[in-house]
Amino acid sequence: MRRGLLIFLVAFLVLVSFLVRSVFTLLSLLIEDASADAIHRAELPSPNSSLIEQRPQIIPKIIHQTYKNESIPEVWKEAQRSCLDLHPDYEYILWTNEKARSFIAKEYPWFLETFDNYKFPIQRADSIRYFVLAHYGGTYIDLDDGCNRRLDPLLSYPAWVRRTVPTGISNDAMGSVPQHPFFLRVIEMLQVYDRSWLLPYITVMYSTGPLFLSVIWKEYMQDKPSESARVRILMPDEYNKYTWSFFTHHVGNSWHGKDARLIFWMGQHWFFLTVLGFLLAGAVGLGLWWAYGRLMMWSMKYRYRYSKIPTLVTPPDIPSTRRTRGVMPTLLRRVSFKEDEEAGHITETSYELFSRRD
Repeated sequence: MRRGLLIFLVAFLVLVSFLVRSVFTLLSLLIEDASADAIHRAELPSPNSSLIEQRPQIIPKIIHQTYKNESIPEVWKEAQRSCLDLHPDYEYILWTNEKARSFIAKEYPWFLETFDNYKFPIQRADSIRYFVLAHYGGTYIDLDDGCNRRLDPLLSYPAWVRRTVPTGISNDAMGSVPQHPFFLRVIEMLQVYDRSWLLPYITVMYSTGPLFLSVIWKEYMQDKPSESARVRILMPDEYNKYTWSFFTHHVGNSWHGKDARLIFWMGQHWFFLTVLGFLLAGAVGLGLWWAYGRLMMWSMKYRYRYSKIPTLVTPPDIPSTRRTRGVMPTLLRRVSFKEDEEAGHITETSYELFSRRD
């Protein structure tokens, strides 16, 4: 039984290790504060500071946005107009469905099949923003994010993304130089993460959305990129909290379905759900151990019931006390014997083991 327990514990630990390894990056995001790569307010010039003109600007002056066609909904026109008015010297590109597909077909034909086969339109809207940043560089901004000040200070970083709550990074506002290694890795991994996860919200988030981007970013940081390959993080306060922040947020989340409410609830109660998950894992482990013990008992009964009775053959010329010496004679009894009728003597004697209480 001890050997069986050891085998069970080893198998259970291997299973748990595999599961933890599979979600290790997701778990590590829970404690990642992005402080090592944060863009601190002390290094950001104020909106009217003369320091802005002295900073090198390496990200191209391009603003990218996406929508299914040229007819922007009224609820987002104010946000769009705020960015256009503040950046008259920036090139503006609105990536419609038709324009996005043509771009993928021309520049990245290896991705066209995946692009066409995405189940949800938001997945195409997510993926195209990574490709245009990797190809042209510039700044991507969601239509529901308006501009509160010029983006010039952010053009000094080779690549930047926004920190989101409760963990990870978001893909609603990003900037990059062309061919930045981070966004090259992002577009390369899109096909790897193209999977269905039952709920639409999780499928979108983990295949092309912020959760996908956060996982790639966390893995990318582990390679310790050089300064030119580094991804800087725009923190929430500098994003849209204060008057000197860069963006304003308007009504959005147009693609969210009913399943999103469940995910948001889970996000608000993640600690409780984590503890519950460990308790369930322990209960499953105990259940497997009980089932394993029952299986071993059944197996032992089966082998005992159908095994042959062992026999012991002893030469007839050896006295009975000598024949049974060393094999507990009190636990042996004669079962059968064969006689040579012509010679009149025993040629073989058989014995079987039995209990003292019999």
